Amino acid sequence: MISSKALPDKLAANSNSGWINGFIGILIFSGSMPATRVAVLGFNPLFLTVARATIAGLLALCVLLIFKEKRPARGHIFSLVIVAIGCVIGFPLLSALALQHITSAHSIVFLGILPLTTAIFGVLRGGERPQPVFWIFSVLGSLFVVGFAVIQGLSASPVGDILMLLSIILCGLGYAEGAKLSKILGGWQVICWALVLSLPFVIPTMFFLLPKSFAGVDTAAWTGLAYVSLFSMLIGFVFWYRGLAQGGIAAVGQLQLLQPFFGLALAATLLHEKVSLGMVGVTIGVILCVAGSKKFAR
Repeated sequence: MISSKALPDKLAANSNSGWINGFIGILIFSGSMPATRVAVLGFNPLFLTVARATIAGLLALCVLLIFKEKRPARGHIFSLVIVAIGCVIGFPLLSALALQHITSAHSIVFLGILPLTTAIFGVLRGGERPQPVFWIFSVLGSLFVVGFAVIQGLSASPVGDILMLLSIILCGLGYAEGAKLSKILGGWQVICWALVLSLPFVIPTMFFLLPKSFAGVDTAAWTGLAYVSLFSMLIGFVFWYRGLAQGGIAAVGQLQLLQPFFGLALAATLLHEKVSLGMVGVTIGVILCVAGSKKFAR
């Protein structure tokens, strides 16, 4: 039995581990938009979505078989379906379609409202109750990122913007639902089972959309496909769901405020997309908001 004195220390250690795991997950996810942007230059967005899910799903199936994981209970299937809709199909598909109309640098700034949507679904689906001050920091952090997007020209492509907004809503739902279920099944088990549940849909769709030839697909597009399949769709979620489950959905979810800036740095470095110096001031403001959210999350 854990003593009353040891309990706060255990909770604090668990929370710190959650922030570390969450940060690693965010670093991995930061490459998703640039990698997707590169991949859609060689692959149809619909094919890219089901191909990445198929590759990750088959790998997940192998992992589940190797570790001889028990099948999830019937009561967990609905939550896994929500995770699959939000994170396996919805966000990858809508963001890939959006990237046909906007740059990866432009799309990344939409991730600024992802922490807020994740926190809201954390309350609705996860039963969390952050302190009122938490919401001030959460909204302020989102406004920093969205405000920067507006200054840069948010309405560059209404179609791309709408698609990105819808993808963010579905992603926030998938994050919160997966984090809630991770407390029962475990972080890597949740994403693996969600991917496996998607296989009966994505495998036939992938073969239906299979291009007649891959001759025009360059190395960069293949690299992008490999990254979003292995890291964005599987490995990143192992750390992310574990972090959300350990440190709290609303709290650790605020780390997503940093993702746009990591992603923009990658977009500038790898894709040579223009990034304004104003990002420095916005980044500092966002970091302060993340720190404030962490303090008042519980």
